[in-house]
Amino acid sequence: MEIRIGVARSPREIVVSSGETPDAVLQRVAASLASENGLLTLVDDEGCRYIVPASLIAFVEITLGEQQSGFTAGGRS
Repeated sequence: MEIRIGVARSPREIVVSSGETPDAVLQRVAASLASENGLLTLVDDEGCRYIVPASLIAFVEITLGEQQSGFTAGGRS
């Protein structure tokens, strides 16, 4: 599964390959956005950690084969 994270004020996306289920990733994203000072933390297939402040998440796209599931977060101030 591939996860793309758009970061506010950045022209580049973060791309993470993960063995987690789409539902597990969606729960992590939702929990980080619901937290006042949340951080989204993901670990890729090779054990690298990606930590993104929830306030900077523009979008999260979860792709599994030909299926896509997206979660778009509105900007926070």
